[in-house]
Amino acid sequence: MDNNETTRFEMNLDKSDEVRAIMSEVLVALREKGYNPISQLVGYFLSGDPTYITNHKGARGVIRRMERDELLEVIIRDYLDKLN
Repeated sequence: MDNNETTRFEMNLDKSDEVRAIMSEVLVALREKGYNPISQLVGYFLSGDPTYITNHKGARGVIRRMERDELLEVIIRDYLDKLN
């Protein structure tokens, strides 16, 4: 593969509702435990280490119901849609 070419990444399934439910549950748990949700989620998404997510209310298991790339795809799509 030529390093000058852009690799395409496409996901076709709409999992928006499931992602919103997962992120809502995790957000509540992180806030209840006094964590900064943005810092913790960035740590999780960059490293893949689930210990960035609290076990409170089962949040660590909840976020692992879906792959990180699937979560990020919906989060980024929603963000970009709001920019338009």
